[in-house]
Amino acid sequence: MSGLRRRWVLAHFSLGVIAGFSSGISGAAAAAEAPVILVVGDSLSAEYGLKAGDGWVALLQKRLAEQKKPYRVVNASISGDTTAGGRSRLPAALRTHKPAIVILELGGNDALRGLPLGSTRDNLLAMARAAQESGAKLLIAGMQVPPNYGTAYGKEFADLFEQVARQARAAFVPFLLKGVADRADAMDWFQGDRIHPLAKAHPLMLDNVWPALKPLL
Repeated sequence: MSGLRRRWVLAHFSLGVIAGFSSGISGAAAAAEAPVILVVGDSLSAEYGLKAGDGWVALLQKRLAEQKKPYRVVNASISGDTTAGGRSRLPAALRTHKPAIVILELGGNDALRGLPLGSTRDNLLAMARAAQESGAKLLIAGMQVPPNYGTAYGKEFADLFEQVARQARAAFVPFLLKGVADRADAMDWFQGDRIHPLAKAHPLMLDNVWPALKPLL
């Protein structure tokens, strides 16, 4: 290869490397600058007992990419968390991530621990107001308890999510586990603890969230 030819090849190779590197940087920068959907939840959103990527929050990121919705999902869910825990850590998460949309998925552990429903309601409402005051749109994911909790308690618990969503004028998912916990073969859709859904349930959970979330995008 002549000296001139060699210099031409090296110059174009270098330009290609630089262009590719620049493209990678711009792609990463674009992802970092994409509006954030912040999910603040408990084990139902934290992939408890699942392989990473199998939970509905990870599936949400994939669906957004497939539908070319330029959002970045931040999963701030913690297994075992209560509405009190979420209320205490939400302000820092809002400052850090500056989300465009906040999804609140908390309350199930309040019921499991027998915490007062009034406190659950107050905590959810405080989180809703904090999210909206930060400029974020809001979606509240509702939860229900098994029949053994009693009809009256079960209704009051389920209703409090709708009450908070109505008061905050937030998007609302009545029951995150619809089509999972209320089916005839429900136990075949849960892990051995009968509390946490199997991976096959999480696409259904995302399908429950999606119709309420889509108008916010």
